[in-house]
Amino acid sequence: MNKLISFLFLSLFSTTFVPINSEDPYLFYTWNVNYATQSPLGVPQKVITINGQFPGPRINCTSNNNIVVNVFNNLDEPLLFTWNGIQQRKNSWLDGTLGTNCPIPPGVNYTYKFQVKDQIGSYYYYPTTALHRAAGGYGPITIHSRELIPVPFDWPQEEYIVLVGDWYTKGHDTLKKFLDNGRTLGRPDGLIINGKHGNGDGTDEPMFTMIPGKTYRYRICNVGLKNSINFRIQEHSLKLVEVEGSHTVQNLYDSLDVHLGQCLSVLVTADKTPKDYFFVASTRFTKKALTSTATIRYVGGKGSASPALPEAPAGWAWSLNQFRSFRWNLTASAARPNPQGSYHYGKINITRTIKLVNSANTVDGKLRYAINGVSHVDPETPLKLAEYFGVSDKVFKYDIIKDDPTADASDKVVVAPNVINGTFRNFVEIIFENHEKSVQSWHLDGYSFFPVAIEPGTWTPDKRKKYNLIDAVSRHTIQVYPKCWAAVMTTLDNAGMWNLRSVLIERQYLGQQLYVSVLSPERSLRDEYNIPETLPLCGMVKSMARPTPYS
Repeated sequence: MNKLISFLFLSLFSTTFVPINSEDPYLFYTWNVNYATQSPLGVPQKVITINGQFPGPRINCTSNNNIVVNVFNNLDEPLLFTWNGIQQRKNSWLDGTLGTNCPIPPGVNYTYKFQVKDQIGSYYYYPTTALHRAAGGYGPITIHSRELIPVPFDWPQEEYIVLVGDWYTKGHDTLKKFLDNGRTLGRPDGLIINGKHGNGDGTDEPMFTMIPGKTYRYRICNVGLKNSINFRIQEHSLKLVEVEGSHTVQNLYDSLDVHLGQCLSVLVTADKTPKDYFFVASTRFTKKALTSTATIRYVGGKGSASPALPEAPAGWAWSLNQFRSFRWNLTASAARPNPQGSYHYGKINITRTIKLVNSANTVDGKLRYAINGVSHVDPETPLKLAEYFGVSDKVFKYDIIKDDPTADASDKVVVAPNVINGTFRNFVEIIFENHEKSVQSWHLDGYSFFPVAIEPGTWTPDKRKKYNLIDAVSRHTIQVYPKCWAAVMTTLDNAGMWNLRSVLIERQYLGQQLYVSVLSPERSLRDEYNIPETLPLCGMVKSMARPTPYS
């Protein structure tokens, strides 16, 4: 009996416990990408569709979900998608730009797998190859908070996606030839909302419906090519609640400017006379405004929308003041339970200041756009792959631009891959200085940043005295008004190769972009994922043996 008791005792306390790893949920999508003939502005043209849809299908997910998108490229050209605003933590391998990825060849499929780690909010995807963005291929990404994390407003009756942008009736291949031959794209031909142009004459079918007394969330993104957009809804107020993944102080607006590449959310309550109303969008800062409408119909309502459309504001000073009114909601949770305001970015010492000056010039008689005198060109071997395989010295040089460009930086343009060597976990200040007469818009992959100031004139260190160091809205895209500068701050804590670009398509295509290389000295899985085994290789690394994986 004593031996039996001893055996049972030892068996009980010598049990091996095996940890079980439970992953976050997976969402699977299959995309068939094709050309189709559609008429967004009434003129038949070649449009890129995904599963027959333009705009493409919605990726609707929750914070920390794993997203798997199997893309079948049925075009006659290579194709890549980027996920505008998705930070791809430790995973620039799937950022989908020509500096990080080899395009998907025609007739081939590739599966993207990434996690929307610690993010919420409104985003979109689009193709980065050639000038495919001018043919469509874009669609919405919406990331919801997890169930246990409170959201600073009541759950709306329904969410509506609004992808608005300017559009050309010429095909994307024709537009590409314009740029390749040294021409500009000229003015867009119209404005479309969710792939359609509304005439505002009451003949269009309703795009949105609202039940009287209910509140709705509208997620609006400017997916256009060249122009800033202003939107408003007849007789209704817009309560701003989110900008590019950050909850905001909930101010009311009659209209809102959305610049290229930006997304935001507003709450709209159906508290007016039950009938039809117009959602109105128009271009900003253009000699002739392009306008489009979408009909909103109250359920059970009677009566057409008024043909008198509310006017957009005039001038960029109004837009600048609106930007200043945006404030981070410091008492709200975001992707994690802790309040957003627990991160005091204004108390971190700046370790590096990078000033970027945009310019335009000609090279060999053709138009090029530049940053600090360098016009970026994508090499045959993606920058990230060249760096990872140890052949970067054969593909590009680091830091060919200076952090503080000289006054004559715009007098001469050098065409070359433009890569900044960033120090892992440095807290950097980036100054965008716009010496031109048009509004610029800049986006940074892999990060969110704090836009602490936009002001007229040129930047000097003394300008820091007027920075908003408390509640600037954490976001990933910032506009810069004519003859103005903008300052943003961020921590380079996401290892990888990240694209910083002008969102204006012709400027981006003709060189107004660069890459920030952020390497962890540890070279370990703690800071960066290994290269995916299925990631396509091209250029000089196509036949090379893969380096030893991180451990």
